Amino acid sequence: MLWNAACPIQILQKMNLTSHWLYLGLNILTISIPLLRSFEPKVRFASKFKFLLPAILAPGTLFIIWDVLFTRMGVWGFNDDYLLGIQILNLPLEEYLFFITIPYACVFTYEALKYFVKKDLLIHQENSISVVLILGLFVVGILHLDKWYTSVTFISTSAVIFMLKYVLKVEFLSRFYFTYAVILVPFFFINGILTGTGIPDQVVWYNDAENLGIRIGTIPLEDSVYGMLLILLNVFLFEFLQKKRITRIR
Repeated sequence: MLWNAACPIQILQKMNLTSHWLYLGLNILTISIPLLRSFEPKVRFASKFKFLLPAILAPGTLFIIWDVLFTRMGVWGFNDDYLLGIQILNLPLEEYLFFITIPYACVFTYEALKYFVKKDLLIHQENSISVVLILGLFVVGILHLDKWYTSVTFISTSAVIFMLKYVLKVEFLSRFYFTYAVILVPFFFINGILTGTGIPDQVVWYNDAENLGIRIGTIPLEDSVYGMLLILLNVFLFEFLQKKRITRIR
């Protein structure tokens, strides 16, 4: 339904893991299955493209600015061995595509799970999960203000969850948490390769002086929170725009 495990393996077997096409190939791999399945009549994801586009582009713009600044500061960087060599504002083209392909695949997964898993499985746990994330991320971020990646990512994510839960009082957080737990499977697959799993070097390198130095395999812990923040903003705008349209029609 969401992720055919055989497909990534088959594609990777054909992909040269030491080539300049690797990062681009991972972007294509990420969006390929969700894009093909977007036109299936059950989920009808393609009919919601008018909500999806701004929900991807607006957060993507913010994250690209963040990305440009952190790259210039040396918080992270990119290995030219795995890139096509096309750069805009010192960011590789593939990185811009990342902020399209990842959100697309994740919002598609969110919508597909809403359709195929009717029961809201985490509705009774949502409050506890939100409180733990808000307090835990904020405390860790404040205690590590000397580390740019940790502090900015953790405090920003804490603030956004607080805003969504207690100020805007959105109703989708339990669904989002469930979706994100599912998304972590392909996340570790794709991000693992980007950070050096199974390849001679890293596609994306990190300055460990700017993060906690805790890795899940080859992936910095902060990446999982960074990804959560990005997709949370995508889903929020996607839901907000749909709700706004329904309200306007009424």
